[in-house]
Amino acid sequence: MKIAFLSSLDLNLYLFRIDIMEKLLEKGHKVYAIIPEGNYSNLIRERGVEVIDYNLSRSSLNPLSAISSILELKSILKSLDLDLLHTFTVKPNIFGTVAGVMAGVPRIYNLVEGLGSFYVDDSFKSRAVKKVIESLYKVSFRFADRVVFVNSDDPKYLVENGILPKNKVKIIRSVGIDTDEYQNSSVSDKEKVALRKDLGLSPDDRVVIMIGRAILHKGTVDFYRAARLLKEKGYKFLFAGGVDEGNKFAMSREFMESGDVIWLDWRDDIKELISISDIVALPSYREGVPRTLLEACSMGKPIVTTDSVGCRESVDDGENGYLIPIKAPEILAQKIDEILSDNQLYEKMSQKSREKAINEFDIKHIVEQYMEIY
Repeated sequence: MKIAFLSSLDLNLYLFRIDIMEKLLEKGHKVYAIIPEGNYSNLIRERGVEVIDYNLSRSSLNPLSAISSILELKSILKSLDLDLLHTFTVKPNIFGTVAGVMAGVPRIYNLVEGLGSFYVDDSFKSRAVKKVIESLYKVSFRFADRVVFVNSDDPKYLVENGILPKNKVKIIRSVGIDTDEYQNSSVSDKEKVALRKDLGLSPDDRVVIMIGRAILHKGTVDFYRAARLLKEKGYKFLFAGGVDEGNKFAMSREFMESGDVIWLDWRDDIKELISISDIVALPSYREGVPRTLLEACSMGKPIVTTDSVGCRESVDDGENGYLIPIKAPEILAQKIDEILSDNQLYEKMSQKSREKAINEFDIKHIVEQYMEIY
């Protein structure tokens, strides 16, 4: 079988699809990654996947640009004579499906990781863009053979609103996590001590970390307010994530450097940061299924996150953490304190997180589900 993975970002395929692509290669299939050339393209090539570059503006809504991308993709897809095209993220889902039909690709699968911030913000522009996306999705979903989702809420919304036929829905929860790599013992005690020292933390400090882009809809303000509410407790709050330049909901650098949170900016040592933390918090308003919460689960960390789309997938409330309402910093602070004040509760939640990751999110289970649908 010849199968192509189409995405708007090489990072997306490298972080979240490389295990699936490698499994297909292992089974003797020919695998292509159709992506704009980027920093991770060569890493994908090193795994044995043929990378094909194409042009796509991720932010432009220009119709001429859209037509140009579709025609370019049609030409690429026709030359490959594929058996199956699997598309990822909004524009590749829409443009790739149209181009795939024009090129005569016999089977086309879309993957919808989340419906995005347009479903959180209620401004006129967001409502208008949401309507456009839904109209385009309604057309492209007619031609897709299957539409895969990482949570159960997004397909329910699309089906109930007549945008997606129910018989095309397939739910494969999360993008998966390598539970062998992500376990607390995979970071040595020596590394943990050194990292704590670098961050100005003492060996006895209780640490709460939030990981994500520094934007409003991630619940950044709520995290900072919770830190202020718990200041007298002496807990240390860390935020790992860069300011999303150009995003109208981005937090300012001044805000991120203020308050009672140690802002670490963008980091590439997330596993190590989770290993020195006691709790992972994510008071986000909406997600697909956040990889950072899967990593936290796998490393046996209690989680406090919102009872919102995508976030709730990673927590059994009261078992491996707590689900809280969105925009509720007081409850966020209360639940953090509740876990850190009770060692027995902490140990139980830590164990339950690890068990949940192994039983539900292990990458081997996720890959096998994709092999089945292919």
